Amino acid sequence: MYNQVRDSGSAVIWVTFKYDGSTIVPGEQGAEYQHFIQQGTDADQLFAFVRFTTWQAMSKRSKFALITWLGERISGLQRAKTGTDKTLVKKVAQNFAKEFAISDRKQLEEDLFHQELGLAQTE
Repeated sequence: MYNQVRDSGSAVIWVTFKYDGSTIVPGEQGAEYQHFIQQGTDADQLFAFVRFTTWQAMSKRSKFALITWLGERISGLQRAKTGTDKTLVKKVAQNFAKEFAISDRKQLEEDLFHQELGLAQTE
């Protein structure tokens, strides 16, 4: 899953890693950013590896982000555990430009990631 996101020839631009009880397992994957946004609910905590791409001077440029989604209904204990578990996810999802911890859906706007990653907006 991770390698598909890294592969610029792949349509897959995001993958998630979810909790199954206390174990982190592969989640969903997709080619549309809007479908990724729907993965996190107020009761979810998950990790995502996402490719953001833009065209600059007639060339394609991609950067990768590791996103931790913490729904608003996640307890303090679960939030604390997420920090520890993120190190396990980083063993699989490596080589990213920046990581983000997000719990507000407004922070998932694609343009905000382009700005944070230093990617010019697509035209």
